[in-house]
Amino acid sequence: MSLPGPWYKPAPLRKGSDHDRADVRLVRRKVRVRFAAPGSRQRVSGVDEDRAFVVGLIARQPADRDGVIGGLRRLCAATVHALSASGAAVGVMAEDGVRGVTAASDPASERVEELQFVLGEGPCVDAFAGRRPVLVADLEGESVSRWPAFAPTAGDLGVRAVFAFPLQVGAARLGVLDVFRARPGRLSGTELRHALMFAEVALTTLLDGQENAGAGAVAAGLAGAVERRAVLFQAQGMLMVQLGVGLVEALARMRAHAYAENRYLGEVAADIVARRLLFDPDQGGPSAGQGEAGRQS
Repeated sequence: MSLPGPWYKPAPLRKGSDHDRADVRLVRRKVRVRFAAPGSRQRVSGVDEDRAFVVGLIARQPADRDGVIGGLRRLCAATVHALSASGAAVGVMAEDGVRGVTAASDPASERVEELQFVLGEGPCVDAFAGRRPVLVADLEGESVSRWPAFAPTAGDLGVRAVFAFPLQVGAARLGVLDVFRARPGRLSGTELRHALMFAEVALTTLLDGQENAGAGAVAAGLAGAVERRAVLFQAQGMLMVQLGVGLVEALARMRAHAYAENRYLGEVAADIVARRLLFDPDQGGPSAGQGEAGRQS
């Protein structure tokens, strides 16, 4: 499937962004598709080379037959190599910001990606909501005040820089590509161009996977994501009844428990649905004996 360009419309840069205006304007000119004349499609010099480099690097990664998710994992592995990163992850998300599934280069990166969703904050969350890349060259800087929970926790996990790129075309948003580094430092102009191209290929992978699945079907590898999302919504509904709170508050309570117990949100949701985890209406947290060490089987 060929995509119309540009595939996202960046918002104006805010003061204090890690990349100055001149650098980002230059990268946008090199990445986007231009039309030289009516009816002619002529790419800006260098874009085809960038695409060939990115696609070729992905193709050289070990085969992964897990459908769309397998393809995204190969993309994440290639991203790590191309951008001198410590890890990369693609979070597939719905329009309401609820994450359905993560494909990552390694388990540590998957954990950092999950952490943003559990906490409800981080570059991934802001890139998706703001529909623009969020480039953080040093998490120990002003990012601590911007993401008071995520920044120090990610730092404890060895992440010093994060670069998040939304996956979107037109008004449709599908998720975010996150690139993690173990040392602070900005992306070079070439690395930024390649990161944008990796994001475009990730978007194409998702769109093509769903198109090939056919009407009413779910792309190969994404069925589990649909099921986990259904479990999450069911758990939210049950918690709303247990605590007498709204949908947003129910999700906040689940997130708080997942963070406190260092667990995945999906695991907490599954325990709530299976009634292995009950919350006390008076305290708002799990009932006595219902924590990580004492969940009933």
